[in-house]
Amino acid sequence: MPAPDLSAIEARLRDDGFAWAASGTVRTLLPATALEGWPEFAASWNDLGVDTYMADGGRYRRRRFSAFEVSADVIRRKPHQPHYQSRDYNPLNGGIERWFLPITDPIAGSTVLQSILRLGFSIFHPLTPVASRPASWHVECHQFRIEAREGEHGKPTPEGLHRDGVDWVLVMLVTRENVAEGVTSIHGPARQLLGRFTLTEPLDTAFVDDGRVYHGVTPVVPIDPDRPAFRDVFVVTYRRA
Repeated sequence: MPAPDLSAIEARLRDDGFAWAASGTVRTLLPATALEGWPEFAASWNDLGVDTYMADGGRYRRRRFSAFEVSADVIRRKPHQPHYQSRDYNPLNGGIERWFLPITDPIAGSTVLQSILRLGFSIFHPLTPVASRPASWHVECHQFRIEAREGEHGKPTPEGLHRDGVDWVLVMLVTRENVAEGVTSIHGPARQLLGRFTLTEPLDTAFVDDGRVYHGVTPVVPIDPDRPAFRDVFVVTYRRA
């Protein structure tokens, strides 16, 4: 029998197309070794490159990116590759290959990252219909830092309400520093609002059925404009290879 917390997440995803889990719940779903390595994992967000592909001209987003193959038995890092979305899914920045700095080897091989990938697999794989369930998943990992400054709000989803063009999405908060807002909203096929929540604590996590619902996040704004302000998240997408 799956753990009760895991069962609740699966039920929400099955019924509503999304689920939100607080950090306390997520801690019970990760091994102790992953939690021990969390400080080093979170600190790696201080070493991201500026996203130079922002069609709105903004320089408020930093990131690293890597792809993996994930199955019941294997987590294998794939050769470094570009991130690509069609303009159907990302009208702002899509339609081109976007090359970002890779996730560093120590972080890619860390117990934290690998445990998060296994957590996503353990939830998403059983929820995928058997007829379309792959033996292994193409998984893309994004380290995002959204910075906010006086006069320039940080946009976690500059493309607006959207789908990512994958099967499943996991969004885990790493850090919120001196920012307000950043409210996540989930919408149905007709763009009707289904739910709103804010990731506020490290390990707060959203799970999304990308084929069924749209999602978006409001811009983050600095609380104290004289101090650094940013929102760090780890985004993991699962797509049938």
